Amino acid sequence: MISFIVPAYNAEKTIKRTIMSILNQKDTTLKYEIVIVNDGSNDGTDNIINQIIDEQITNEKNIVNNQAKIIYYTQENSGPSKARNVGLQKSKGDYIIFVDSDDFISEYLLRDIETYVNQNIDLIKWNPVYLNEEGKTVGKEECYPFDVKTGKDGFNYLYGKDKLISSAWNYAIKRYLVSEFPEGKYHEDFAIMPIIMLKAKTMVSLDKNEYYYVLSKDSIMRSKDEQKKRKKVEDILVNYDELIKKAKKLNLDKLTMENFMIFLTNSLLAILPEIDGANRQYFTNELKKRKIAKNIKIKNIKQLIKRTILEMKGF
Repeated sequence: MISFIVPAYNAEKTIKRTIMSILNQKDTTLKYEIVIVNDGSNDGTDNIINQIIDEQITNEKNIVNNQAKIIYYTQENSGPSKARNVGLQKSKGDYIIFVDSDDFISEYLLRDIETYVNQNIDLIKWNPVYLNEEGKTVGKEECYPFDVKTGKDGFNYLYGKDKLISSAWNYAIKRYLVSEFPEGKYHEDFAIMPIIMLKAKTMVSLDKNEYYYVLSKDSIMRSKDEQKKRKKVEDILVNYDELIKKAKKLNLDKLTMENFMIFLTNSLLAILPEIDGANRQYFTNELKKRKIAKNIKIKNIKQLIKRTILEMKGF
């Protein structure tokens, strides 16, 4: 069985679309449940979820098929990591798929992964379509497909290509691989997904864009709340440090560890253009303390140039 975990906070405008995209899966025999965790919403989210549940109960077709069951929990506002963790604890599926409450999925997602689920592949990857808040498609993330590999080989193939290795909603994940998300921190996906991939015994990457990601105008880095921006910067640094410790415990081969460090470094550098002022200065100083230039092992001209530039900037 598949468990879709949906954390929801003040999602009255989007939660129905999210849930219905999961309920309306086509051409699949896979059984699945939807575990929704309302993270202390103070708008109409609760009413909408309960209305959908009531409609499902009275829908004779769904009762007969017994294919999709909605399980609903509420909690005091504690953040998306806590909501996801509650969803994990309450879910029963062999596979976990995370869907955010302002996004939605392709109606053929389960059909497209069914073969691999039946093969018990540990990690099944796809990529997103990007939408603006008006629902218009503004782009697609390129897919880098491959057939069954180890997670380590998959990481070594993707780390320099795919920007979304660490996005949890890009995968169907075997339950045994999923650890709890760090609560009270931003970048919670980044904190666990790279390690999940490295631990996976088997992995596939589909040539499919299955997830519809809505680009919000109210993201933390676009916010005017400098305190939240600082926390996001601090949290990614904590996650970077913790990921290095976790990777060392995996006893990775030399090549994989080098690629892992390059991936982590690129992940830090990717947020530099998003921050400015005192937060940018703080972040820059922290990168210099960590001497991140040394993480770039010179294997080609591109990496030579990158390391040289980082060293010139004092990183």
